Parts: sequence; C-alpha cells; structure tokens
Amino acid sequence: MAVPHPSSSSSRSHPFLSHVYHTSFHHHHHHNHPSLVLFWCLVFSLLSPLALSSSSSSSSSSSDSSSSSSSHISLGIGETEGTKHDLHQAILRDEAVARLHELGQVSDAATHLERTFMSPASIRAIPLIRGWMEDAGLSTWVDYMGNVHGRVEPKNGSSQALLIGSHMDTVIDAGKYDGSLGIISAISALKVLKIDGRLGELKRPVEVIAFSDEEGVRFQSTFLGSAALAGIMPVSRLEVTDKSGISVQDALKENSIDITDENLMQLKYDPASVWGYVEVHIEQGPVLEWVGYPLGVVKGIAGQTRLKVTVKGSQGHAGTVPMSMRQDPMTGAAELIVLLESVCKNPKDYLSCNVQCNEDTVESLANSLVCTVGEISTWPSASNVIPGQVTFTVDLRTIDDVGRKAILHDLSTRMYQICDKRSLLCSIERKHDADAVMSDPQLSLQLKSAAQSALKKMTGEVQDEVPVLMSGAGHDAMAMAHLTKVGMLFVRCRGGISHSPAEHVLDDDVGAAGLAILEFLESQM
Repeated sequence: MAVPHPSSSSSRSHPFLSHVYHTSFHHHHHHNHPSLVLFWCLVFSLLSPLALSSSSSSSSSSSDSSSSSSSHISLGIGETEGTKHDLHQAILRDEAVARLHELGQVSDAATHLERTFMSPASIRAIPLIRGWMEDAGLSTWVDYMGNVHGRVEPKNGSSQALLIGSHMDTVIDAGKYDGSLGIISAISALKVLKIDGRLGELKRPVEVIAFSDEEGVRFQSTFLGSAALAGIMPVSRLEVTDKSGISVQDALKENSIDITDENLMQLKYDPASVWGYVEVHIEQGPVLEWVGYPLGVVKGIAGQTRLKVTVKGSQGHAGTVPMSMRQDPMTGAAELIVLLESVCKNPKDYLSCNVQCNEDTVESLANSLVCTVGEISTWPSASNVIPGQVTFTVDLRTIDDVGRKAILHDLSTRMYQICDKRSLLCSIERKHDADAVMSDPQLSLQLKSAAQSALKKMTGEVQDEVPVLMSGAGHDAMAMAHLTKVGMLFVRCRGGISHSPAEHVLDDDVGAAGLAILEFLESQM
C-alpha cells in the first residue's frame, strides 16, 4: 500500500489517543504569514534569554559540560537577522535539549529510565511526541504497531516521501539520548522550516517516525516497529511472548490497537512511494570524541546474530555428588563462554575457511568481530544445588556477513563437542539474524555535505572532512534498508557510553544534529 496519509481513514489515530493534541495546534497552520512570522520572531527574541535560563536550570546535568562553549558557539542560522538566529538556536538546541530531558522522565521505573514496547510509559510518551510533531506543523497518527508518525505534504513536488526516524523505546536503566535524539532533532528542524514559512517548499513529503520498538527488550525480538513498515516482520512474530506470557498482539490489544494478520501486512510501505530513509543517532562509541568531531557519517551497520544457548546436565546435591561423577551444566556453560571469548578475540586461529572465506574476510573479522554474553540464568538457582540447566545469550556482530556465518558454524561445532565431552545436552537457538547494511553512497554524500555546512555555520570556519565510520550497533536503518535506500548521521557522545544513565551528549552537539538535518532538508527544496 502507499504511505498512509493522515487525512485517510486508515491513518486516523486509535481511540485511546484520539482526544490528545487535537485542539491545541490548529492555529499553527497560519504562521506562514510574513507579518506573523516577524511577530513571533520578536516575541521569541525577547523570551529567549528566559528560555535559555529555564533550559539550563532544567537540564543542569547536561549543560554543565557544554556551558563553557555555549556562550560563544552559535548555530549561525540567519546571522544577519539576530532575532531569527536566536529563535532558531532556541529551537534546535535549547528546546531540543529540554525535550530530551522531558522524554527522559517518561519511565516505567521510579529510579531509572525504562520504556519498553507498549509499556505504560510508552503509551504516555506517544501523545507527548505527537504534540511536538503537531507543534512543528505535521499531521500525526499512530499505526497498528504503535509507531508514531508525523507528516508534511509539499505544495508541489514528488509523491515519494523522505522518511526520518528513530526509536522511542529504551533498554533497562537507559540514557536519555539513544533513539530520542533522532526523533527530536528531526522535529526541531521541521519546526524551524514551519516558523520560516517554508514547509510547503519541500520538494517531497517528509515523514518523521518514532518507532515503537528497536531494542527488543520486552519480546527479545528487535525492530518490531520498523520491520513492520519495511514488510519484513513475519506474522508469527505477533505470537511471541514476554516473560509474563503476554504476546505482542496482546500488548497492542491492551492499548486499544487491534492488530491482525491482515492489517500487519497493510503496514508495509510501497517502495515506490518512498524516496529514502535518514536516521540521526548517537554514536554509542568513542571515535567521534577521540577525533574531536561532533558529527560523523555512517558508512554501514554491522550484521548481527543473537543466540540462546541451553546446556542441560544432571541436577544434584552440592554436598553429596562426587566431582568425578558430575554432569554440571554450569561448568560446561563456563567453558563455552570462555571459548566464545577466545574465538572472537582471535578468529583467524579458529576459522576453517571454505572457498568463500578469503583473506579479506579474515582481516575484516579481526577488525570488527565482537561477541557478548549478556544474560545467564540457572535452574533451580540455589547455592546448594548442582544446577540441572543453564541458559545464556550470545550477541555476535561483524561487518562481514560471510565471516559471521563461518564463525557461527565453527563456534557451534566446537560448542557441541565440548558438551559431548562433558556428557551434557546442548541446544543453540538463533533468536535474531540481520545482515550488515551499507548506507547509500549518494545519500551519505548529501548528509556529509549537510553536516559540514552545519559545522561551518556553527564555528564560522571551513571544517575538516567529516568522519566516516561503521556502526557496531544495530539501528532501525537495518530494517528500513529492506524498503529503501538509507543514510545515517552519528552524533558524538561522551566517553562513547550508551545504554547507561551516564550516556550524555553536549547541548551544542544536540544543536549541531538539528542544524545538520535542517541543512539536509533545505537541500531537498
């Protein structure tokens, strides 16, 4: 089907959201009048000192590290018109930072940030994001997978849409920037165009999407939101259950979204109706900070496999079973995990290459292969009982898909051999597989140019070449690449720390991200 238009009945918001933000934003359609634009510019220029002080007080933890530079680094938009410059700076940096902190307070836990797919906090976040979208002049709706959409149609131009998005869900004990930054930066850039009266000048529709699930925390299945729109989510995924036995379909129905096999298929966008997909995301790594650059262009995203390994042995009393007679799945699992570490540290020592696996593959694995055991559980999990079963997860990533498959084959063979030697039963279940994704070269060039232009406006100087780097983390762009060409911008984050409350982006770097998207949108006019 074509990309849904908010005026069509199929794209109307669901009942549990229908009363939110439908009366507060109608007047924004009139802001295109020049005299009103001037009026609001004057109002905001008078209020901006208050806005700045309010923002800094509400986000002291964020502003501490950037306050020293924020007084003399400006976003540089409309330098000849001071009021316009102040207004744009207030939106792209200060308002965006305030919104990041506001969304960061929407959590299912009192002591940390946790917002998983269709949780109560996610439901509270939906009207908040829709309100920001409508404030930017976008028509909004929520689809059958809980994705939030905001769209603007040009007065004239192509029917192929530019999609810009990221995810609204988080991991457990998360930071405030992962996912949220990409949504809020895009909304801020479009709001600037609206205030300038230029939204209608876009040469193609622009749609911002806040995906309902990327992290896969609740259902151990990533990209529920974006995979549905890309048409790569199997219907069987609706029956996957969380730890409470609630299925994806149940979770949606609990929130008045009645998804069926049929309307899941209808969520898929027609590739002919989409021009491309762009995503802004924190780097989640240390490279940009190390090279001293706020923005980077993503060349590609590593492929990823997630495994669930179950080791079964003989449960028994900790004090009465002799060591020589034990079939202990815990020590077996420990050996498997240490094997995994060795394989991933030195893949060339373990890899039995076939004809497809050449020297380039070995070199690529040596540079990019990472493996993690992030979760382990035992049964019955008592200190005085030899466990009967141990289960652990494996997360394996590399930019080389051929190498990833070869490593998985060899790793599985060695794991089974270890279990056989210990008289243990071992099962290895694949929970997630995603091939590496390469960004579209032309789209990457456009994003690189936009980032360079944004940074030049911020500093007043010609910038060095914008860094180009690979992503070891998965992103919604991986799913969207099945639908259309994709491009990504990375934003520097302090210490490369992510998936942690210590995750932090300088206020000026938030502004740089918004300005880069604005520059990119202006290139689409």
